[in-house]
Amino acid sequence: MVEEESVRVVRCGGSELNFRRAVFSADSKYIFCVSGDFVKVHSTATEECVHILQGHRNLVTGIQLNPNNHLQLYSCSFDGTVKLWDYVDGILIKTFVVGLKLHALFTLPSAEDSVFVIINKEKPDVFQLVSVKLPKSSSQEIEAKELSFVLDYINQSPKCIAFGNEGEYVAAVRDFYLSVYFFKKKTTSRFTLSSSRNKKHAKNNFTCVACHPKEDCIATGHKDGKIRLWRNFDDDKKYTYTCLHWHHDMVMDLAFSVTGTSLLSGGRESVLVEWRDATEKNKEFLPRLGATIEHISVSPAGDLFCTSHSDNKIIVIHRNLEASAVIQGLVKDSNIFTGLMVDPRTKALVLNGKPGHLQFYSLQHDKQLYNLDIIQQEYINDYGLIQIELTKAAFGCYGNWLATVEQRQEKETELELQMKLWMYNKKTQGFVLNTKVNMPHEDHITALCFCNAEKFENPTLVTSSKDGHFKVWILTDDSDIYKKAVGWTCDFVGSYHKYQATNCCFSEDGSLLAVSFEEIVTIWDSETWELKCTFCQRAGKIRHLCFGRLTCSKYLLGATENGILCCWNLLSCALFVFKPSEPRPLYIQKNISREEVQWGVFVPRDVPESFTSEAYQWLNRSQFYFLTKSQSLLTFSTKSPEEKLTPTSKQLLAEESLPTTPFYFILGKHREQQDEKINEAFESELVQLPLTENIPAISELLHTPAHVLPSASFLCSKFVSSLLLSKETKSGEEIPEDVDMEEGKESDDSDEENDFTEKIQDTNNTDLGEDLLHQLSKSEEKELRKFRKVDYSWITVL
Repeated sequence: MVEEESVRVVRCGGSELNFRRAVFSADSKYIFCVSGDFVKVHSTATEECVHILQGHRNLVTGIQLNPNNHLQLYSCSFDGTVKLWDYVDGILIKTFVVGLKLHALFTLPSAEDSVFVIINKEKPDVFQLVSVKLPKSSSQEIEAKELSFVLDYINQSPKCIAFGNEGEYVAAVRDFYLSVYFFKKKTTSRFTLSSSRNKKHAKNNFTCVACHPKEDCIATGHKDGKIRLWRNFDDDKKYTYTCLHWHHDMVMDLAFSVTGTSLLSGGRESVLVEWRDATEKNKEFLPRLGATIEHISVSPAGDLFCTSHSDNKIIVIHRNLEASAVIQGLVKDSNIFTGLMVDPRTKALVLNGKPGHLQFYSLQHDKQLYNLDIIQQEYINDYGLIQIELTKAAFGCYGNWLATVEQRQEKETELELQMKLWMYNKKTQGFVLNTKVNMPHEDHITALCFCNAEKFENPTLVTSSKDGHFKVWILTDDSDIYKKAVGWTCDFVGSYHKYQATNCCFSEDGSLLAVSFEEIVTIWDSETWELKCTFCQRAGKIRHLCFGRLTCSKYLLGATENGILCCWNLLSCALFVFKPSEPRPLYIQKNISREEVQWGVFVPRDVPESFTSEAYQWLNRSQFYFLTKSQSLLTFSTKSPEEKLTPTSKQLLAEESLPTTPFYFILGKHREQQDEKINEAFESELVQLPLTENIPAISELLHTPAHVLPSASFLCSKFVSSLLLSKETKSGEEIPEDVDMEEGKESDDSDEENDFTEKIQDTNNTDLGEDLLHQLSKSEEKELRKFRKVDYSWITVL
């Protein structure tokens, strides 16, 4: 049983991974990224999340490696604290309480006991860069109130601050100003570009800055797509800059390589540009990264880069500009038209993803499984262009079918509407387009619902629309001469007094269909499509309809635009109308989020919980997830995110539900055949020889230091002999021949056999006799005799 006190609201995913620059570990094995009020630690090789560092009480705004200990990580947050972590073990070491809202974090090797943060003290739009001294103390929580002012009137974004030439100076950009502070001279130089009043220089605004690691060179990105390289900036009059221009839109971020020989830039073109030797002619590209590049990071070892993108993903890139790993979070969409759904097959959360796609998101592992391209058109990133939008989606027949609706409307009279039905293909492990219906209704579709009752062999779909009709679609033969093709066709059209149809829902057994027409609810027989009854209580326009399940299947629930819930008893046709705030609710949870909750969904549990309290029994069979305005995903749980992490072996089990890749068709069947052969070998009673690494001779050879081993000529024959042992037993068919050969040599081995049986008899007289009661088969005795022939005397030389 689970104690009710242990149930709490837990953030389980969905937070922005691209809010700040990602940070690499010193050995490039791990990559760190902020995720709401957590810090996630991912493996750069497997993409797996290995740790979740939790302890901040508000949004994490900055992370940096400890320059004095490469196994530790600093983080800062809006909660006014700087925390020091051991990221290898996922342990919080110290908390430094600054007491101010911290917007960004920077560290320098030369500043051993200090970190740099961005704060705002007075006006909301005035930010300062200050140095915070971190006191040394044995206590875990320490106050850090000693601040030293560095720069004023800066941008709050960490992309607009950069330290250069091993910490000799810091550069900051804002609007049309570049400020450079020199630590040794304690002076500030400020440079200004032409303002927007001049049409020729209307987009000179600074957007980001990066400093050369070893030289006095500053790179700045601008709104017009240009990159400026500043030199001689220690003199206000002799400074110079040169321009690099490739981006057609604003430069989103810049980063120098570790040696400073290359400059990386990215923007809305979704292309990573490498400027080698900072020249216009010598540049390389990594195109088609999928979304706007928000941040660029470089590993301390210089072997890896990474880009953070607007679709909430991080791409790890090798030094030769080849992508090696993708860490994909919940894709942020401006509007979630489809709502939250659950894929019956994978139990994944399904909702709008990147434009024109449905994303399948694993709730157990907080990562995207895959995207399904619905619109199947190239997306053009143009703010003035009216895009095709994916507005509705619904699963049916236990995940065998998927219905989607897409629309585009430039004017009120120019509506483009299309409905697609997708069939799940077991071979490809994905959905394949089966039927496309142009203009299924004359106006916007308001709802989709499948009949999922087991007694209905023929799949049925119902759509409702603002045109005043609902339509019933059934799966039929698609007039294929081989009678193998199937397609969807309209079987029935219903209406009610020309009211707009706002929602529809099937009962659990599929016998009834409920369709709401504005404030009126109609009940239809699903076999004859006859109108059975209507509920005309004026409680407001119906927004949602839902039948009860199991013992509550006789009830129909409706939610109105006036915030009222209606419950009809379909047996007695009685109506109960109540507001959620007035009757005694089953459960109340206050302050579940700092922002508005927009969507919620129940997800069935694989293993039911055992809550005994009446207040929590609604969580026994399913888990409730809800999505906030910023698309943070929260749930009621007894486990923290760190406790929910699964080992790699369990992680691989979750990936079995992924769509089959082209590599599977190349290697998958071959591996399956290998697995079948291995299983057949285990099922047979053949005695297999152990793997070579389990042979003592080889283990000693591999684990003994080379400088104490005998000469190679002495070991060669013994070593090769041990490797060739596995050749003597080949297959089940050849074993009888081997047995005959052994029988022919019985006389030669009789002495060995006698010695062997004598030793067994001796051991039977000891206290360990119970372990040797098992009678060895003839084949087992044969294999043991073979091992006795191997000469291990060379080990004594060691």
